Amino acid sequence: MNKICFVVQRYGLEVNGGAELLTRELAERMGKWYQVEVLTTKAVDYMTWKDEYINDTEDINGVFVRRFSVARERNQDRFNSINEKFLTGSFTKKAEEEEWINEQGPLVPSLVEYIRDHYDEYDVFLLCTYLYYPTVMGITEAASKAIVLPYAHDEPYIRMKTYDRVFLLPRAFFFLTSEERDLVRHRYNNYAIPYQIGGAGVDIPESISRNKEYSAEKFKEKYGLDNYIVYVGRIDEGKNCPELFEFFLKFKQRNPSDLKLVLMGKAVIDIPENSDIVSLGFVSEEDKYAGIAGSKFLVIPSKFESLSIVVLEAFALKRPVLVDEASEVLKGHCIKSGGGYYYRKYQGFEQKMLKLLLHWNERNKMGAAGYEYVQKNYQWEVICRKLKMLIDKVAEEK
Repeated sequence: MNKICFVVQRYGLEVNGGAELLTRELAERMGKWYQVEVLTTKAVDYMTWKDEYINDTEDINGVFVRRFSVARERNQDRFNSINEKFLTGSFTKKAEEEEWINEQGPLVPSLVEYIRDHYDEYDVFLLCTYLYYPTVMGITEAASKAIVLPYAHDEPYIRMKTYDRVFLLPRAFFFLTSEERDLVRHRYNNYAIPYQIGGAGVDIPESISRNKEYSAEKFKEKYGLDNYIVYVGRIDEGKNCPELFEFFLKFKQRNPSDLKLVLMGKAVIDIPENSDIVSLGFVSEEDKYAGIAGSKFLVIPSKFESLSIVVLEAFALKRPVLVDEASEVLKGHCIKSGGGYYYRKYQGFEQKMLKLLLHWNERNKMGAAGYEYVQKNYQWEVICRKLKMLIDKVAEEK
């Protein structure tokens, strides 16, 4: 049995992050065919990279996990200062980019050293998330056995010269979407490197999907809700939430009704104090699914997404979506599925909001189209077999 190793910046049941969750889902499922290990940090919070896990090793759902201490916690003020330089185009030197990588973190040279010292013990390394130190530095040690899962989207950082090694050295890529593939191949001209397009499987609990033990109606009763749209995810400036608040409140002024915007997720920015915006904070998976199912539709304002599992979950629950046109991935989901609308600026937001709110029949048709899209493209069996093909190919050629 081949031995494979996932490398990722955070890993654990307590870790709240889409890329990290997808990595864990894949690692657990690949145990069907391989001996699986994970190399990661002891951090839980990506804002600080503070060591929080105590043990160096543990077993999580059948996957053996090795944890490494972060050499230096993130100094947010220092990182922001360096990051601002980069975003304003004030530096392009390699040394400055390397400093940015180190300050962003998680700085774990011991993890990279482990790859170097134990390289021969593994048949394939799967490095997850192009952006972070473990992938950037790990690829230099694992390149000839490496599959990179970039989780990339069109953001300024992907243009750093430092990332050339991540996108030019591996043996293969496992992309989330065709949009991610096109972005990476166009940017790095790496058309000769093999790839597969995977994504994430969507598992909706039967109690929600069949409206049994926990239903949308019970969710509404629990939280005193009726007519609402929903946002699910981290409530953050990076997710473009301030613009969503602005657009929604302007929409309510121009189109008075009892409609509310319900937020489900951890807030790292201030939320406007307004009775039409209801923040539930971090909720259970049951509440999340039932809340989406009971909504008119899901709204995602983020301009930078590499997949958006919550959009796929909304489709699986037969709910349409409203997304920002600036995200090629989100726009692509809408075009390929017929399950949602995309908007540009406030005028487009208001226009598409009215279409979705006033035409219930259209909402239902779009929800059904999204459901078919997920059933065809985002089932775990299909995704894992694609990854298995890639792993076997790299293992045979190493």
